[in-house]
Amino acid sequence: MSLHLLPHSFEALSLRYGERYKWMVLLIIGVGTMAGVLCTSSFNVAVPALTRTFHLGQDHVQWAMTAFLAAMTIGMLPAAWWLQRFGLRRVFMWTLWLLVAASVAGFYAHSFVQVVIARLLQGLAAGVLQPLGVMALMRLFPPDIQGRASGILIVGIAFTPAIAPSISGWLLDQFGWQAIFLLGVPFALIALLCAWRWLPAPRQQPVNAFDWAGLGWLSAATIGLIEFVSSLHHSGLFAPWTWGQALLTVGSLLCYMRHARQLPHAIIQLHLFQRPTFSRGTLVAFAYGFGLYASTYLIPVFLQNAMAFSATEAGVLLLPSGMALVLTIPIAGRMADQLSPRRITLAGLVIFGASFIVFAVAADQVRYWEIVAATIVGRIGLGLILPALNLATLHEMEPQHLGQSSVVVSYARQLGGVVGVAMMAVFMEWRERIYGQLPPGIFEAYAQGFLLLSAVIVLAIMVALGMQDRKR
Repeated sequence: MSLHLLPHSFEALSLRYGERYKWMVLLIIGVGTMAGVLCTSSFNVAVPALTRTFHLGQDHVQWAMTAFLAAMTIGMLPAAWWLQRFGLRRVFMWTLWLLVAASVAGFYAHSFVQVVIARLLQGLAAGVLQPLGVMALMRLFPPDIQGRASGILIVGIAFTPAIAPSISGWLLDQFGWQAIFLLGVPFALIALLCAWRWLPAPRQQPVNAFDWAGLGWLSAATIGLIEFVSSLHHSGLFAPWTWGQALLTVGSLLCYMRHARQLPHAIIQLHLFQRPTFSRGTLVAFAYGFGLYASTYLIPVFLQNAMAFSATEAGVLLLPSGMALVLTIPIAGRMADQLSPRRITLAGLVIFGASFIVFAVAADQVRYWEIVAATIVGRIGLGLILPALNLATLHEMEPQHLGQSSVVVSYARQLGGVVGVAMMAVFMEWRERIYGQLPPGIFEAYAQGFLLLSAVIVLAIMVALGMQDRKR
């Protein structure tokens, strides 16, 4: 039977809906990804409540965050293979059902272990969803409008962190931390309904066997790196356990590199890193993820623990910065089509890093309007980076490598987020023990945390300077 007679094939749906069909696919994937992003960003305001409920320190509660981010990072790795093997429709819908089930399980959790397990399953689902939008964008849209398409895709995803602190803070104050687990469910259900109606049926196409060994080595390296950062606090730098995690990380990476050289269809092919711009862009994505997730974790905790705001007040205070992010992204997307994505990325990194200076220099004297202004400036910087970084990193990759390259960039960004949240939680627990949890010591502790974030962004700027612009 010819393709045009199959009513749910991509070709038939494209003929039926015309030029707007690719925008419909992008919108559906964006709504599903929003559900996963909500699971990430909404949970930050619950950290103080979890420490009180389960009588745990930040270095323990952060495992609810890092379990999510680690699972999200690992879940990204097989996304390209699953997409080729099962098709966009099946992968997208199965993943959303897992996200809904994990969210409901988290709502009914009665112990911290159950919370971590629910977060881990949410992270697996969110990890598979994360690179799908970039894959669709790079395949469906010509280069001259990829920036605009990226801006439209990301503006919806960025809108969720804009509203998540306010809504989740209100939910926490009114119904407890359990209600935050359900925040992404409505978006997931809407995306499921739209996917069932409009996403194309999968095609049958040959695929290589899945690289389970490669996934195992990279997962071991990811988990070892996270535990290494955490063990710096609970065991110390010179403890055998800490060095064991360092050896696990390095050894797993070396084993993967040996494995990837022998397997042509490895889950991440090493020859991708022979492109200098791609390699540098991957490092920038790692540092960017570190700064993004660590700041998203640190700012709400600073406002509640040091500034004595309630969860609702902290969410309302962060709302203007979220709106600034949403307004910046579509403008930045159009700029990325007209100007150099590399230069836009650099400008965004400079602005993003500068926003932490206010907190680092004057944490104990910062006033309400200064907090609002600093967070707005930081989110404007983020808005510039988001549409441009993928374009700056992936522009020189061949079409057959776009899927895996997109996964690598997303993986690096999320791995940076994992390390950022884990390191920031451990760092703050350490500094609070030294300076105390009362003024003025607690302000000094958080000032050093924001200074650490600024240093990471400076390193990202130095790496990004060596990237090449795309040829026109």
